[in-house]
Amino acid sequence: MASSSLLSSVPSHSASLSILDTNIKGKLKLGTNGLRFNNEGINNFSNLRSSGRICMAVATNVSRFEGIPMAPPDPILGVSEAFKADTSDVKLNLGVGAYRTEELQPYVLNVVKKAENLMLERGENKEYLPIEGLAAFNKATAELLLGADNPAIKQQRVATVQGLSGTGSLRLGAALIERYFPGAKVLISNPTWGNHKNIFNDARVPWSEYRYYDPKTVGLDFEGMIEDIKSAPEGTFVLLHGCAHNPTGIDPTPEQWEKIADVIQLKNHFPFFDVAYQGFASGSLDEDAASVRLFVSRGMEVLVAQSYSKNLGLYAERVGAINVISSSPESATRVKSQLKRLARPMYSNPPVHGARIVANIVGTPALFDEWKAEMEMMAGRIKTVRQALYDSISSKDKSGKDWSFILKQIGMFSFTGLNKSQSDNMTNKWHIYMTKDGRISLAGLSLAKCEYLADAIIDSYHNVS
Repeated sequence: MASSSLLSSVPSHSASLSILDTNIKGKLKLGTNGLRFNNEGINNFSNLRSSGRICMAVATNVSRFEGIPMAPPDPILGVSEAFKADTSDVKLNLGVGAYRTEELQPYVLNVVKKAENLMLERGENKEYLPIEGLAAFNKATAELLLGADNPAIKQQRVATVQGLSGTGSLRLGAALIERYFPGAKVLISNPTWGNHKNIFNDARVPWSEYRYYDPKTVGLDFEGMIEDIKSAPEGTFVLLHGCAHNPTGIDPTPEQWEKIADVIQLKNHFPFFDVAYQGFASGSLDEDAASVRLFVSRGMEVLVAQSYSKNLGLYAERVGAINVISSSPESATRVKSQLKRLARPMYSNPPVHGARIVANIVGTPALFDEWKAEMEMMAGRIKTVRQALYDSISSKDKSGKDWSFILKQIGMFSFTGLNKSQSDNMTNKWHIYMTKDGRISLAGLSLAKCEYLADAIIDSYHNVS
């Protein structure tokens, strides 16, 4: 009975016991019904317990992270994971916005390969960059965005800091808003790129939405957009897609951009552009930057996040920039100092490889011309696929539905107008993977697959409510 009382606090096999005295080591066993001593062990245990010479440590297998729930899968990147798990021979991944060749293979631009060879020949090192990034890249990216002869650049009113592609650059801009514009709200288009809201949520910047997409016309709800921007509190940051709106592919006309600028200027709002597709939408760097240049030409102070994932295919290099166009060189200098201050505890300094690729291409006339030609080729392939998809759907669908919205959209995406149930049918029945809002990436479509996709869209639209 005495031995029973000694073990009353010893746990069963779900825990482990450590005894730090050699007198009783080897004289106990941990079985399925708990701890067992032999007779010698019990006597030694009693003596040690009374003399205070025993140390017992009980460790359970409960993690301190038990309270952390499982995160939901990313709505875009999760599409690729599901696609990889599908064993169908006809499967098609139209979820992720990454350019593919006609054979549906990833494409590394020839001009990128040449720029990398140039870097090898020069024997460039891998030393840390300054917090603001590579100076040659920052100069090149601001000039690509605004034009080398832009007065804002000549007057040194542009603060440019290299960021971690578009996402990281947006995040830096959001951090600037949170710290120096307390209480300010960001107005975001409905719908928008899936990560925009995450970025501002994590930066603790409140946001609301303005109308953008009209499901009745599968086009731009311009009147609703203007009304919502007008009704926003003065000084609101308005997040605008510079070109090739994601996910809709619907852009304002040049005349509509003028009216948008009128309202934002009238309400003293702050335009914040996300430019992820410059040169990749129309095939022209200048045409795709026209919206940003319009606002800057009016003397407005503007934030612009840039990315080189799409137009140079540098998806994994994470190269981009945040630009703040200010009204004076003095304020631009102060803003840049604070952007650097924000970047330092976030990631210290940006990666060099992608920045050097951009700087080498833009800084070498022959490479720059080759890049523009390759951009036109990529944009042209997407336009050709867009036309072929429209032709296939129009010839197959005898319902009289107008599918011309496909041709009115621009860039790598098409907003099909399919709802979640219809999008699920595209995946479950046809093995076509896409985001649940009805967006498809035409960059992942080949001419050979256009008829198959057309059949799937027609079936899903007409036969799934």
